[in-house]
Parts: sequence; C-alpha cells; structure tokens
Amino acid sequence: MQLPSTVLLFVVVTTLSGSTVYCEDPTEVINRSIREQWRKTSVIGATDCTEPQLVRRLYLDLAGRIPALDEVQSFINDDTPNKNVLLVDHILQSEDYVQHFADVFDTLLMGRTQPNQYNERQKHQWRSWLENIFRENRPWNDVVVAMLLARPNSQSNRGAVWFLYERNNDHQKMAEAIAPAIFGIHIECAQCHDHMIATEIKQAHYWGLVAFFNRSTNQKTSSGPRVAESAVGGFSEFSNLEGTSTPNLLTFLDADVVEEARPSNDEQTEDRNELYVPASLAKDPRVPAFSRREQFVEQVAKNHPLVARAFVNRVWAMLLGRGIVHPFDEMDSVHEPSHPELLDWLAEDFRQSNYNIRRLVRSIVLSAPYGLDSLQPEGIDNPATFAWYLERPLTAEQLARSIETALRGIPSRQPASLLESMRQNLPEVLPEEPVTAIKHALFLSNNNALNQFISDSQDPSHLIPQILQLDSSDARTEQLFQTIFSRSPTIEEHHPIINYLGSDPSKHSKRLQQITWSMLTSAEFRFNH
Repeated sequence: MQLPSTVLLFVVVTTLSGSTVYCEDPTEVINRSIREQWRKTSVIGATDCTEPQLVRRLYLDLAGRIPALDEVQSFINDDTPNKNVLLVDHILQSEDYVQHFADVFDTLLMGRTQPNQYNERQKHQWRSWLENIFRENRPWNDVVVAMLLARPNSQSNRGAVWFLYERNNDHQKMAEAIAPAIFGIHIECAQCHDHMIATEIKQAHYWGLVAFFNRSTNQKTSSGPRVAESAVGGFSEFSNLEGTSTPNLLTFLDADVVEEARPSNDEQTEDRNELYVPASLAKDPRVPAFSRREQFVEQVAKNHPLVARAFVNRVWAMLLGRGIVHPFDEMDSVHEPSHPELLDWLAEDFRQSNYNIRRLVRSIVLSAPYGLDSLQPEGIDNPATFAWYLERPLTAEQLARSIETALRGIPSRQPASLLESMRQNLPEVLPEEPVTAIKHALFLSNNNALNQFISDSQDPSHLIPQILQLDSSDARTEQLFQTIFSRSPTIEEHHPIINYLGSDPSKHSKRLQQITWSMLTSAEFRFNH
C-alpha cells in the first residue's frame, strides 16, 4: 500500500558544500509510518510489552543472550525517564553486541559450516575482522568494498579476504553468495534462463556477475591467504534453454555494462607484466591494470541502490522478525515491500548517515513496533502490519550463550561444549517461518552436551548451588523463574514445582537440575518474544 508522501516528509538541511543531510529522527519516521498504515487499514496494534519483556528482548537482540537477573532488576528499579534509551546505548557499546552481531553476520554472509572451518575462519582473521566491524562501527559500504575487492591495504583488514577465499575458486558460488549477501536478491534461478517470475533478473546478470570474479584465484602468501586476479582470460559464452549462446559481458542488475575489449575467437592473449600494477602490500599478488573485481566495486556496488536497501531490510528482519520485504533476501519485483516509502526513507537515511550500522539498529529497537507485546491482536492475521512483536527462535549462538548466562553468569566467550552441537543441529538464522522442526525438538530433548553442562554447573557461584542455599522452596522457585524466564512463576507453575521438589533435601539438587532442563528446553526460553 502506498502511503501519502506527507507521511514520510523528508526534513533536510543543505550544507555549505551543497550536500543534503537528513535531520529527522528515524525512530519517529518508523513510528509515524507504521501507525499511519494501521489507521488506514483499521488495525489496532498490540499493547506495549512489560519492562521485563523489553529487557529480555533487547539483550537477546543486541547482546545475543538473556539478561542476568541483576540486569533486569536494575532496569525495573531505575526511575530515569529515558532509561530504555540509556539501556540500548549501553548494550550497543558492549562487547556482547560485538560478539552477537559477528555471530549473526558470520552465518548470513558465510553460512553454517563444520567445526574445522570455523577454526579456519578464526585462524585467518575473518572472525576478528567481523568483530572489528561492529566494535568500530565501520560503514557498511566500506565493508562491502573490502569483501568484494579482497585486497587488504593493512594487516588489520586481511580477514576480509576470506569472504571470497572460502568459496575456493568456485566463481559461481561467489556470485550466488554475493547477490543475497550484498544486494538482497537470489540469482540462482537465472543460471539457465531469465528469471521466470522476477523478470528483471536476467541470465546475463547471473553470468555477468560470475564474469566479474572469474579471473580470481586463491593464493597462499607469506602475508596469509589472498585472492589473486589475472589480467587475461575469463571470456566465455552462456547458453539459454533454446541453445542460443551469448557472451558473458560484465553486467549486473540495475547497472550499465562495463566495457572491456574482447579478443576474437582465435586470438591468444599473452599474460604480460605490463598488464599489472604493484600490489598495495609487499608480497601480495600483483594487481591487473584493468581489474574486473575493482570495476565491479567501483562501477556497480559502490552506488548500487540495493546495497543500502538490502542491509536496512536485513537488520529490520533481524530485529522485528521479518523484513519490510519478506523474505529479507528476495528483494525482487515479486516480493513487494509492506511499507515501500518507509523502506525508501530508511535506505536513503542509511546512506546519508555514512552507512552507520549502530545508528540504524538503535533507531529500530527504540521504535514503537519493536516495543509491542508478542500476543497477536484478535482479528489481525497479517504479520506485515507489524501490529505485534513477531516471535522467533533463538540462534544456536544465542541459545548457547543464554544457557550459560542462566546457569553460570554472563559468559566472556561462547561456551564451546554447547555451541558446537547446537550449530550443527540448529542451523537457521532468520528463518522464513518461525517454527520448531521435529528434528530440532528431538535434538533438544536428547542433548547430551546440555545435560552435561547442567550437571557440571556446580560452582558455588552457579545458579543451582545458589538456589539450594535459599531457605524455602518458594524462594527457590521464584529465583529459578526470574533467572531463566525474567518473570515470576504462575500459580499453575508454582505448586507442581514445590510438590516435585518435595521435603527431602538430598533430592533437591538432582530435581532442580531436571526442572532447569525442562525450562531451558521450553519454547518460552528458546524463542525471543
């Protein structure tokens, strides 16, 4: 539905240099846009969530873990009028935020993999490079350039090479990773023919994107892994289903063809030194004077409208359960945005803010739709209204860190004993539909790593030993629920637990472990809501 242009009126200031700066608060723009659509469609949104719900939600979304008990109580007892703003800013400056966003983007950009490959990502500084993106709040467009060009200009940026390097010289895998990661679209369907539904995506775009990277080759150097690039070769043709052959020109969606001289069929192009320029760092591979990767970065990616739109839509999906375009990585003509003018505005504001990631995240989590209750209002079935907070399962990393937070206190790093098994069995991040598959439920009910972790959590500072020191079963039950669920138990929950604990103190530790297991594997714990 198109909103009136007055709803999203741009408030701008023109600087002395002639540039335009967007001045309106993005959070207010979000609130106005969502509420205006509610008004026009006669939607009444959910009520606001409670303070404990909001604290839990913010810690899961920004810190990748549930809040500790004292963090919840500190927020509730705080009388500062803008305490939610202060809490958001506090978490966004924390190392928890850095680790969580690095976790999410590692999976979104690179996919799940085997334990040894995670070690390779760590060894070759991909992981530390990701962390520094969020620690230093680097502009997203600079991140895109670093990943696609894969020519680090300093040792601190060497990890960016791994985005292409891990594709192991498979240029089609490179293209099929770049399209959704950077532009929010899938182009696999255009490998053999023009996309049959999203007609703007052509077969030429698929093979053109491949061509930009098909001179690239992994190379090991004394400075670490590098993606070298030849100055010659890479000329071929692709055929459609009818057998018609077409040259794979350097082109992509919504971009002009990058001109390049093509040799005739029988012409042999010699790979000569004069076709190259020195690399930026000593011992790095030489760089072609005409670099296809560099042409892609400069002529296509740097100013491509989908770069900002795709990132905004992805972060919106991370924080609100679905994108303004849903699914978040299918931003084509088939999948229309639920709030087109809002997406346009946020994308332009993101560009104007120098692709400021932290500012975008802050704007969304401080908005009214983010703070709604997760109970779906009666008679409203369309989740694209954002009339209630959309529940979604915790990622493997969120679940592992939250379990450790509940049982042992705030972790400094990921609990490896839990994380490895959860990554392999709970692979999805931002699933299209928030459901628990049978295999996931079976894994959680028979998870030896989790059972062992609970059993081993016996330090005096850990949850179960602390609870055993309390004077009554009532107090124990209350602290158990406050720590794990950030709420008090209901009467229906309270009495069965008291009865199960019984009066024999020798059985309390084992029974508390069993109760804790049931709470940690429950839907209430495993979902952000």
